[in-house]
Amino acid sequence: MNRKLGLIHLYTGEGKGKTTAALGLALRAAGRGIPVVILQFLKGRPTGELAALERLPGVTVLRGAQGLGFASSMTPDQRERCKGRHDKMLRQGLAAAREGRCGLLILDEVTGALSHRLLEESPLRAYLRDPVPGVELVLTGRDPPEWLLDRADYVTEMKKIRHPYDKGIAAREGVEY
Repeated sequence: MNRKLGLIHLYTGEGKGKTTAALGLALRAAGRGIPVVILQFLKGRPTGELAALERLPGVTVLRGAQGLGFASSMTPDQRERCKGRHDKMLRQGLAAAREGRCGLLILDEVTGALSHRLLEESPLRAYLRDPVPGVELVLTGRDPPEWLLDRADYVTEMKKIRHPYDKGIAAREGVEY
């Protein structure tokens, strides 16, 4: 039987490449005319891959933490604003999936947003109990909760062997962002 399953992908681990893998899948889907919605939690820095993807028809990018800094250094007010943005983005992304407006939904750095309590987990849990057939869901981030690991069809762990940052080399435009 040939049918569209709509599987769940989880890219995790300490290594580089989780977001890059997810956005590579977005590029592949967009190239096949599949509408893509990318929700990026906890990230605000402009990146080359997002700049390119946003130019493609059928790709929507929503970001939640612009101008708020790292979760660990946010004030209570910043945390509340960030959580509000994240919760709204998640509702929008899940609605796009349920309404047939996307075939690929990417929740980039969702595990970090969950672990920092900057995202309400109940809407995601509800979606995972009853996912939309034919919609691929990609989740990225370190240290996923057990309930996400248990539910994912694909689990890929990125393992850092060596990284230039360990030698004091900062992130480079066009390579890391």
